[in-house]
This record gives sequence, structure tokens and C-alpha cells, in this order.
Amino acid sequence: MYRVLSLITLFLLSTSVFGSHHGGGQHKSSDGLTHFESHGLVKYKSAHSVFATVDKLVERLEAKNMTIFNRIDHAAGAKKVNLELRPTQLIIFGNPKVGTKLMQCSQTTAIDLPLKMLIWEDAQGDVWLGYHRPKHLAKKHRLDNCGEVLKKVSGAMKMFAEYATTK
Repeated sequence: MYRVLSLITLFLLSTSVFGSHHGGGQHKSSDGLTHFESHGLVKYKSAHSVFATVDKLVERLEAKNMTIFNRIDHAAGAKKVNLELRPTQLIIFGNPKVGTKLMQCSQTTAIDLPLKMLIWEDAQGDVWLGYHRPKHLAKKHRLDNCGEVLKKVSGAMKMFAEYATTK
């Protein structure tokens, strides 16, 4: 019963949040990258496997002196309990200089920090990198006085995503 519920939950997540583009749209950036936005989640299609995308992302984060707090392999976790999950990894990272400024604007922002990027393979074998738009955080935590910091975070997240997903 739990396995069926888990599979149904995974299916609903993959079709509503990760697989659907309702509530957002497809965009092409100036360099031709395709990304989507749905419910505050920005998604970039990767030219690499999940593992190669994660490796490129971590490489870039480290080069920019970001702290990597954790690399979570959800598929490996599923395997430990005899369940299957396509490759799915979560990278948790941040920079206290920037995160602290956001928390100074609104301490409740701490619940959404450090930042996260999710890399997964969908049912069609396509690999995606996704993250929550910093504007979503701004609305959620009323970060009206942190416009410059949010702009910096948005630019950095976009740069990290584009680097990790392109050849």
C-alpha cells in the first residue's frame, strides 16, 4: 500500500511540478538555452546526464567560493528501501555573506536557505535542473528591502544553471 501511495505521489509531482508547464512558459535565453518556469520553479533542460550536470554545477559553485552543504542522491535513498527512482539529486549550497543579508531583511527566509538546485531525469530520459525563483522567496518572506541582493542571487542562480546544463 505504501509503495502504491509513494508511486502515485511521485507521479503527481512529476506531472504537476516537474513535468507540466502550466502556470508558466517556455523561454529561450539570448544564448538559445531552453528553460521553463512553472509555479515558481525555473527549469533548464540539460545537455548532460544527471551525474555530469551535478558535477558541472558543483565545479562552478566551488569555483565561485560557494559552500556545498550537501549532495543528496534521492535515487540511492530509494534503492536502500527497495524502491526505484530515476536519477534525482539535490545540491544544497550557499554563501553566508548573501544568505545573512536575506535573513536580515526577513528572518523567516532562513527556512528556505541554504539555496537548492534539483537535477533529475524525467520519464522521457531528459535531464533537468530546477530551482525556485528568488522572486518567489521575495513574495513568500516579504523581502521588499532586499531588491539588490535578490537581483544578485537571481543572476547567480541563472549563471550556475546555464553553466551546468550546457556543453
